Amino acid sequence: MYTNYHTHSKYCDGKGELREYVEYALAHGFSHLGFSGHAPVPFENNFAIKQEDYISYCNEVRALKEEYAGRIEIKLGLEIDYVPGILNNFTPLIQEGGLEYVIGSVHLVFNPQNPDPEPADPALFSKHPNPNNLWFIDGSKVETYDDGLHRIFKGDVRHAVRTFFYQNNAMIENTRPTIVGHFDKIVMHNKGRYFDYDEPWFLDLVHETVQLIREVGSIAEINTRGLYKGRHNDFYPAARTIKTMNEKNIPVMVSTDAHAPENLTQFEGAYDFLRDIHYKNVVFTL
Repeated sequence: MYTNYHTHSKYCDGKGELREYVEYALAHGFSHLGFSGHAPVPFENNFAIKQEDYISYCNEVRALKEEYAGRIEIKLGLEIDYVPGILNNFTPLIQEGGLEYVIGSVHLVFNPQNPDPEPADPALFSKHPNPNNLWFIDGSKVETYDDGLHRIFKGDVRHAVRTFFYQNNAMIENTRPTIVGHFDKIVMHNKGRYFDYDEPWFLDLVHETVQLIREVGSIAEINTRGLYKGRHNDFYPAARTIKTMNEKNIPVMVSTDAHAPENLTQFEGAYDFLRDIHYKNVVFTL
């Protein structure tokens, strides 16, 4: 059974029409496909669905769902960024779009102790948002990650990483998303430079998040995008964390975080890994 519920398209920062993803999925034996464009956010950016296009996105997914009924099950979702004070209530988007599921994620980290950092260098934000008080931990540029760490958190990596996890935890507790997206993605641009995954303080933060996911009953995503993009050498979350989640019987779902139709099948050995460790609670469909 092939499924994927973390899927972006031309509506946000992905490539290709929604129909192209459906046809690719059908050609490769998928039984289910979920669309989860980046939710609209109230500041200028080039990664999220534009507010004026949101209903068009929802309506197109619903039209494809009806057109392809009986061949593949399509679901309407969003990947919603949790940003304190900016986007911390998912209900309006869920109700407006009639969503069937939500992936809750953190890509932008707010430091409430430093509300007025130095202005960012616009050259570092050619494709992604440039809100001066938000640390953008994603994207293709390591320089953007480093810039935000030093401007917004004064280079205090432990404070910065803790804030990322606290924001994740607030998202999980306050919104209880269907799926928790790549909850240790803070490691992507770190590349072992500022901290090590095995440091006790970092593992404590990871395990606290794992425990919270268990308590609220969300599904934890196993995201393969870092591997096939060559930006990371592990899944999100890391293999060692997935083993811990197995011990706690956390439900997990493999996703490719597709930004192009051909990404849908880039599972990067995730299912083999789950079989090898005898993972007990793998979710295939919503």
